[in-house]
Parts: sequence; structure tokens; C-alpha cells
Amino acid sequence: MDAPDETADVLRPPTADASVRPARPADAPAIGAVQARAWRAAYADVLDADALGRLSADDLAQPWHEAVARPPSARHSVLVACAGSAVVGFAAVAPSGDPDAGPDDGDLVVLAVDPAHRGAGHGSRLLAAGADTLRSAGVTTLRAWVPDDDTALRGFLASAGAAPDGAHRTLEAADGREVGVTRLVASLDG
Repeated sequence: MDAPDETADVLRPPTADASVRPARPADAPAIGAVQARAWRAAYADVLDADALGRLSADDLAQPWHEAVARPPSARHSVLVACAGSAVVGFAAVAPSGDPDAGPDDGDLVVLAVDPAHRGAGHGSRLLAAGADTLRSAGVTTLRAWVPDDDTALRGFLASAGAAPDGAHRTLEAADGREVGVTRLVASLDG
């Protein structure tokens, strides 16, 4: 009897269990579904329950399809986190749209992970890939506007080195509630 082939796994490793890749237009329905579930979980205590209940994966998918299929510039990017082949999270990065932004400033527009897949490193992989994407476009400072009540996202970004820079604004939700948001900033140098 021959010895088992011990190199088979090295020559043909299994598909990665967890990964991040650029989004494809076909990912838009999954991105919309992740966003709806993640926002319902994250903002249940912040936004009106009726408004959150009306969040539709289908309604959210169309703008994501457009963002992926026709990004406004080469510096706009949508990334997806996958568990096997399933999309379980996403992030979008872009040049900063803030009035005080310079050409070296970029925004983490959104980062969301399906609540059922949190704690598996998908958020960290998305943040790292988003930072790498911005860095490769010449961006040296990452900015993210975070709702004041989203302590989970604020803590996650803080653990990665982001800190408030003093900028704050108030947004009005569809139900008339005011939502405070604070800008967090992190250097992408070095």
C-alpha cells in the first residue's frame, strides 16, 4: 500500500473560509440584505421602529448596484466580506466629501457586518482592506462619521486607532428625530 499523498493540501488548498474582495454588481442584493439586518440591529434604540421595519433589502440593493457597477471615480470602492461564498459584510470607501477635506483625506462611508456573523473577524478584514484601498489611491487620512449612539462601531474604530477630531453634526431622521454624529479620524501613514 502506498503512503498517503501528504502534499495534496499544499498543492490544492481548500477555498478560503473568510475573505474580502471587491464587490460585483451581482452582490447588490446581498449587500442590501446585510445593510437592512445590520442597521435594524445597530439602530433599534436610535431610529423609529417603523422606519427600521420598512428597510427593504430590495430597496437598498439598487443604489448598491449603481455604486458597484458605476462608481463615481476610481477612488470609490465597495468591498464585501465573505464566509465561503456568502456575502456577510461590506464596506464602502471614497474621497472625503467633507468641506474641510483635502485631497489626501478619504471616507469610510459605511462598514456593516451581518449580526449573525459578527465576532468572526469580518469587520477587521473589511476595515484593513478599505484602508489599503484608500492608501493605494494616495489617501493618508481615513475619516468616518459615526452616530453618537453607535458605541459598538465607535469602539471598533477606536480599537483600530481612530479618534474624534472635534467635528460633530446633527442629522434629522425621517421620523424627525435628531441623530448626533461625530467624526473619527485615523492616519493611514506607516
